[in-house]
Amino acid sequence: MKYDVLILGGGPAGLAAALYAKRAGVSVLVLERSIYGGQVTNTPTVENYPGILNISGVDLAMALYEQVTGLGIEVRLEEPVSYQLDAPAKAVATARGLYEAKAVIVANGVKRRTLGCPGEERLAGRGVSYCATCDGAFFQGAEVAIVGGGNTALEDALFLSNNCAAVHLIHRRDQFRGSSILAEAVKKRQNIHLHLNSVVEEITGEEKVAGARLRDVTTGEETRLELSGVFVAVGLAPDNAAFAGQLALDGAGYIQAGEDCRTNLAGVFAAGDTRTKEVRQIITAAADGAVAALGAANYVNSLE
Repeated sequence: MKYDVLILGGGPAGLAAALYAKRAGVSVLVLERSIYGGQVTNTPTVENYPGILNISGVDLAMALYEQVTGLGIEVRLEEPVSYQLDAPAKAVATARGLYEAKAVIVANGVKRRTLGCPGEERLAGRGVSYCATCDGAFFQGAEVAIVGGGNTALEDALFLSNNCAAVHLIHRRDQFRGSSILAEAVKKRQNIHLHLNSVVEEITGEEKVAGARLRDVTTGEETRLELSGVFVAVGLAPDNAAFAGQLALDGAGYIQAGEDCRTNLAGVFAAGDTRTKEVRQIITAAADGAVAALGAANYVNSLE
């Protein structure tokens, strides 16, 4: 099947790109491999999107999706398995078929980092989770841990504390990297217990999570916690290995693209968290989507 613009990713960047590309008069297909909305669906409350006082990440994602599909834009849940982006006719293959396009917008976002400690991979889905808003309800009245020090970890700790008996917030530094407002809210919550300057050495349990072994990075002292769940929120990483050799990547693995979202390949654009940039927020992802879509539409029109 052939399209003018093929968009890889159905998060805020990809859906905004679809909206602007459609309005520019070109044919559009969005391929999303996992869940519409991307990382925003893991955010309990969005309070910094202009014009919206507050909204859940899930509701914002659904609103974006409904707006796009309401315009007749085709959105498919399919995972790409191969890419040919360095030719005039771009091609992306999935298990269901081959899609060709004159221009491609890569808006695949980022993936969550892991701890890499013993027990994490073995107990994933059995008490180890990377999404508090997705799995928190399963731990009502239980004692859990959240690992991380950024906004996501702080938000997750507050979210979990509403239903869990106790939440242990583990961070390797002595100060949080997240906003001061969230940090103060966490410190005031009585059932959130802070473990600063600490790292998780091991997640224990046979069939499910039973606890965690911590190490103080300053003293070397080890402590053990009895837990029913461990939520990991230690940041995000690019997921662009499949593009290596075609798209130029920076040292951290992000796609090299400036504010115009243009990559090193003609007709290929990068939008949102996947590209090199200073600020990664919902609003900057959506803005990238608009810029990339207009650039792609202009590129398509230049070929005619």
